[in-house]
Order: sequence, then structure tokens, then C-alpha cells
Amino acid sequence: MASTKEYLEFVLDQLSGLDDITYRAMMGEYIIYYRGKVAGGIYDDRFLVKPTKSAEKMMPDAARELPYEGAKEMLLVDDIDNKEFLTELLNAMYDDLPAPNKKVKDK
Repeated sequence: MASTKEYLEFVLDQLSGLDDITYRAMMGEYIIYYRGKVAGGIYDDRFLVKPTKSAEKMMPDAARELPYEGAKEMLLVDDIDNKEFLTELLNAMYDDLPAPNKKVKDK
């Protein structure tokens, strides 16, 4: 089941307190970027984030779920209605997230 545009818009609104939140549509789902780094995504109308040390500390009881078959587990964000928590969560996660891959230009 693909995620709905309405759920994407809801999550983006919840993250509106953060600067530089972007997304990319990918096979009916959405990858969420924070300041250029992949923070998580929306899969089957669930907001999942990478299981960084900071995210695990802030959500110690979070369910670990697969975004899609064959993927690594991610943390389910249950407190999606709490804008303040989401802002704190992504800010805390930022330094734990890997740097984006450099794109190689064809010559």
C-alpha cells in the first residue's frame, strides 16, 4: 500500500518548525530529508526514522518496523501529533545521521 499525499502533507506540517525539511517521492513512498541528510520516511502512512542513538534514547519503547521488504528496521514515530517532540527528535538525530552521498558527475 502506497502512502497518501495527505499523510505526507500532515507530516510535513508537523515538521514545519524545522528549517530545510525536504522530501523525495520514491515508489509510492516518501524519503524525508533534514538539512540534506536522510532522517526517515513515510511508508504505508507510517512515519519511520532511522534508529540513531539519539532517536533510540528519545523513543526507547518505539516499535521497530520494516519500511518495505528487505530493508533495515526503522523506528516508528508514535507521537506524530506532537510538533515540539518531532522538532526535538530530528534536531537530536541530526548529528548521528550519515552525511549524504556525493553524486559523481559523468564526464
